Amino acid sequence: MRAKPWAAYAVLAALLVAGLAGSVLLGTVDVPVDTVARVIAWHLTGQGDPAAWSVSQDTVIWNLRLPRALLAALVGAGLAVSGAATQALVRNPLADPYVLGLTYGAAVGAVAVIVIGVAPLGGATAGAAAFAGALGAFAVVYGLARAGGTFAPLRLILAGMAVTYGLSGVTSFLVLRTDDPGMTHSVLFWLFGSLAEANWAALGLPALALVVTMTALLAQARPLNALLLGDETAAGLGVPATRLRRRLFLLIALLTGVLVALAGGIGFIGLIVPHAARLLVGSDHRRLLPVAALAGAAFLVLVDIAARVALHPQELPVGVVTSVVGAPLFLWLVHTRARDTTGL
Repeated sequence: MRAKPWAAYAVLAALLVAGLAGSVLLGTVDVPVDTVARVIAWHLTGQGDPAAWSVSQDTVIWNLRLPRALLAALVGAGLAVSGAATQALVRNPLADPYVLGLTYGAAVGAVAVIVIGVAPLGGATAGAAAFAGALGAFAVVYGLARAGGTFAPLRLILAGMAVTYGLSGVTSFLVLRTDDPGMTHSVLFWLFGSLAEANWAALGLPALALVVTMTALLAQARPLNALLLGDETAAGLGVPATRLRRRLFLLIALLTGVLVALAGGIGFIGLIVPHAARLLVGSDHRRLLPVAALAGAAFLVLVDIAARVALHPQELPVGVVTSVVGAPLFLWLVHTRARDTTGL
């Protein structure tokens, strides 16, 4: 039985708030709960006495943990929304932005910059290269899918897989070309996903990309529902399938490119979270997209906590945890959905 949308919203929002609180409270440095509350209140309202806590506590809470928690929420929400929309656009429940080559396109761009050592934009060079690589990979995949003048969803998936494998080989070659163990470790950590570089300045772009993409997708929720019935049926309902796919794929590529550039290769969220959201509220995108966003945000915030505390004081790459948790969860979801023949 599916939950009422408002109940799903309430539960997921509560889980997200609890995860954000836990992410700010937990870490290598122990900070009392009341101190955490006072630090955040002082920065937000200006009320309180900064002398009541140390500079290091202020730095840990306000400049390290809180931006990281918020970035995890933004990335998780964005990847889940991208996955839900991609699955509808190609009518394939196994599709997500990573299957379309975006992850390894971004990886090639970032790794090439790191290995070559060229940084015309300073610390933002790797992120910019990752963003450009993601968009370039998607352009190749989409062009292959449009070969012959018609769009074929199956061809898109196959082209994405081929490009992904090819770019994976290029990435491995670039990593093997470096003789610096520290650089190799840095590259591999980025490939597996990391939120360690989060800061307040990094939050604006993913927040804007998520809001724009989410608004556009919700405005096209009914056409997305029509696409689930097939292109011919959608055309009969007045939905221009090819034009809609082109516009929305561009938005999804932009959003995913921004997220991958900031957080690296975090897999499985765009694949499993939409499935879980459909179990809760069905396939209507007016309900599915908000629930997927909340679920993705809460999931990645909780995963990030696990990545930081599982091998304390070492930190696991976030993508490793999402893969370990996501694989069995996805198998369970597939088994559960086998009893349900409706929707994707």
